[in-house]
Amino acid sequence: MNRIRISACLSSKSVEWATPREFFNKLDEEFHFDLDPCSTHENAKCEKHYTIEEDGLSQDWGGHRVFCNPPYGREIPKWVRKCYYESRKPNTIVVMLIPARTDTSYFHDYIYGKAKEIRFIRGRLHFNDSKEGAPFPSMVVVF
Repeated sequence: MNRIRISACLSSKSVEWATPREFFNKLDEEFHFDLDPCSTHENAKCEKHYTIEEDGLSQDWGGHRVFCNPPYGREIPKWVRKCYYESRKPNTIVVMLIPARTDTSYFHDYIYGKAKEIRFIRGRLHFNDSKEGAPFPSMVVVF
């Protein structure tokens, strides 16, 4: 029985992991976000936001204070790259919430040694209003 529960916890049918509101609020107090580039209308954390249809990857984020919790699937390297390059624009701050996967190419190419700050989250976040913690550790990357 434990084996079934564990394997279900480690798999995900979705790449969307909605940020816990309380966790976001603490970051928002510090950064005062005004753009959420990868959300749904239902889970957007900022009034200005882009859904999958509006394709936040193709939008200009310059001049914004961006909170980015991208889909955690195969597209995540594109989001990390986008966050890095957008953060280099004048008056732009980008803060990402992503899985703490320090062994990935995107971590070494765009985060390690390039981010202003990396905050490793102690414990597991409870995404999507779940009672159980995520099956992976998380980190906040500040560009």
